[in-house]
Amino acid sequence: MLKTLMEQLKGYRKDSILTPCFMVLEVIMEMIIPLLMASIIDNGVEVGNIQHIYKTGVFMVVAAAIGLMAGIMGGKYGARASAGFARNLRKSMYENIQTFSFANIDKFSTAGLVTRMTTDVTNLQNAYQMMLRMCIRAFFSLICAMAMSFFISARLASIYLIAVIILASILAVIIHFATRYFGQVFPKYDDLNESVQENVSAIRVVKAFVREDYERARFTKASNNLYNMFVKAEKIISLNAPIMMATVYTCIMLISWVGAKLIVQSQLETGQLMSLLTYCMNILMSLMMLSMVFVMISMSTASAKRIAEVLEEKSTLTNPENPEMEVPDGSIIFEHVKFGYHEGAEKWVLKDINLDIRSGETVGIIGGTGSSKTSLANLISRIYDVSEGSVKVGGKDVRSYDMEILRNQVAVVLQKNVLFSGTILENLRWGNPDASREECIRACKLACADEFVESFPDGYDTYIEQGGTNVSGGQKQRLCIARALLKKPKILILDDSTSAVDTATDARIRRAFQEEIPGTTKIIIAQRISSVESADHIIVMENGEINGYGTHQELLAKNEIYKDIYESQTSGSGDFDQ
Repeated sequence: MLKTLMEQLKGYRKDSILTPCFMVLEVIMEMIIPLLMASIIDNGVEVGNIQHIYKTGVFMVVAAAIGLMAGIMGGKYGARASAGFARNLRKSMYENIQTFSFANIDKFSTAGLVTRMTTDVTNLQNAYQMMLRMCIRAFFSLICAMAMSFFISARLASIYLIAVIILASILAVIIHFATRYFGQVFPKYDDLNESVQENVSAIRVVKAFVREDYERARFTKASNNLYNMFVKAEKIISLNAPIMMATVYTCIMLISWVGAKLIVQSQLETGQLMSLLTYCMNILMSLMMLSMVFVMISMSTASAKRIAEVLEEKSTLTNPENPEMEVPDGSIIFEHVKFGYHEGAEKWVLKDINLDIRSGETVGIIGGTGSSKTSLANLISRIYDVSEGSVKVGGKDVRSYDMEILRNQVAVVLQKNVLFSGTILENLRWGNPDASREECIRACKLACADEFVESFPDGYDTYIEQGGTNVSGGQKQRLCIARALLKKPKILILDDSTSAVDTATDARIRRAFQEEIPGTTKIIIAQRISSVESADHIIVMENGEINGYGTHQELLAKNEIYKDIYESQTSGSGDFDQ
């Protein structure tokens, strides 16, 4: 984990080195000042040597100025190092997430990934800055002050040493218990963010079903769980301050009492006692700062583990060593394919699938809910890998292709259509960044989207709100189909992507496909018989197996499931899944 995180310091290692150097310089100047002050009292004030006072005073001013400048520079470089570290973490996490397969994404919730890239990274950024500045400064200050104290009076310095040992032991116990609670806090953040995300993204459904009270109670529960966990952790951490202050005042009283006796016995000078009291405060304040650093580290340890999980996650899908860089045609072959979403799955999602689809064919896939229609289509574009058997596109195993090349030739319009904030043209050009306006218009005509687009005041420059909230479901589907067509793919997969359009528009889209892109293999997953009855072949899926394969007429004659679906839909009665 540590190695993974340290790799993210690339570009900011210089700042990470300079920061502690300036902190050490600042501490050295601070350690010199009490010695100079003691010299002024013992060799200047008490003997009446004004020249010594002036001379030593100048050195004190110079030391203070150097210390001030070192502190400013340490702050500057520390801020750059920590902010750069956070920047690299977010960038690396985001880039790694882009490589994830669906199997990888299934391991992390969306809310969890957002929390890791925001709250967790911020915690790590703060902890890193405290380690570079406060931790280095406090640790070096503690060592120097302790050394100076023993140099002046070993007897009085032993009081500090005992205090340090006691406080370090207490602090270790506090951090041990606090870390355990903080490890449980951040998953609660995920629950809270998930509650907010679902509520906002589905706000129309919430209001339509008048579920505001339910969502409010759900959020309150998640928020209270987070609150209670933080309270438990903070209660333990809060013990740190009173214990620390009690130790500070006890040390001051003991040093003053013992020091006064030593002065009376002429074993210690007044200026030395003043220096010891200054070093006492330095030591105990250093301990206070170190305790704050360790508390922050205990908080960020859980965040560091969560961030490292994302950074170290490797995609389950990788390119071969010498990938194929060209897809010859749109033919598709399934050979004894078995598939399960998880490695070692006891139950197959797809069982012994055998298919041979010629390039340019139109193939319909129909079946009840949960019959694995989408899972079958996902294997063609290698969104998942088969568990057994092979899927071939253009006569070659999909695992032999460069994934980007393969997916550029297999366009998929998913069940859940997604549009991004931006103009219609910008959304269409997700399919082809270099597409001209004319090509975008032609794709919209094929998808029967041109009519409603041109009815907008701004036409193709109409701004689409986040999630496509200012267009209807059917309009969104047709824009997504047009976007897929702009890829000019060899295989086009429509995963129930015309469910929100009327049957007449559906028929026009299918007719346009037959006439305009005859060389493209078209896979149409649908719930309606009318959407697939004109296909060259139709696949009937049931429980992850192919129950029937043939033309519309052949299936009506020999496949009971297809016949029942057809009759239930044409008669206007019956439930599809039944």
